[in-house]
Amino acid sequence: MFTSVLMIEKALTSADVEFVTTLHGEEPVSFQVLLQPRGEQADRLLRAIDDVALGELDEAVREGETPEGEEALSVGQRALEVSLAALRASGSGAEGRLIEDHPLDALRSLVEEVGADEVIVLTDPHYVEEFFHRDWASRARHKVGVPVLKLFSHSKA
Repeated sequence: MFTSVLMIEKALTSADVEFVTTLHGEEPVSFQVLLQPRGEQADRLLRAIDDVALGELDEAVREGETPEGEEALSVGQRALEVSLAALRASGSGAEGRLIEDHPLDALRSLVEEVGADEVIVLTDPHYVEEFFHRDWASRARHKVGVPVLKLFSHSKA
């Protein structure tokens, strides 16, 4: 069984589930999912800059509506439950955790704990962070000791 740690920031879409569950062909895959909802003030600014860079001005204006604090954790917990159910329905094993702080520390610990074969970071594009190599995938490559694959979510939340 192939073990993938899947790092996400929102609920997986059906297209996302199909994408990650078919990466290894017919080989059975077990997923360990880490979800950290985005919602800090700095994240809001970076998301707004990404929206402007993509010409999505309406989206930039709505960034202030992103849940924060306890509300973000509640939304995050529901997103995690939906994602785990979707992965299991596809025939994959799936366990998961919601993380609040230090996502890369949690990622490194989980990779070691489960003996993961790879890390998949599946998020919306974050162009500013990616340009400066401050996105999760770029930073994880220096911390986890297994291959890290960066994928973009199939729809914006």
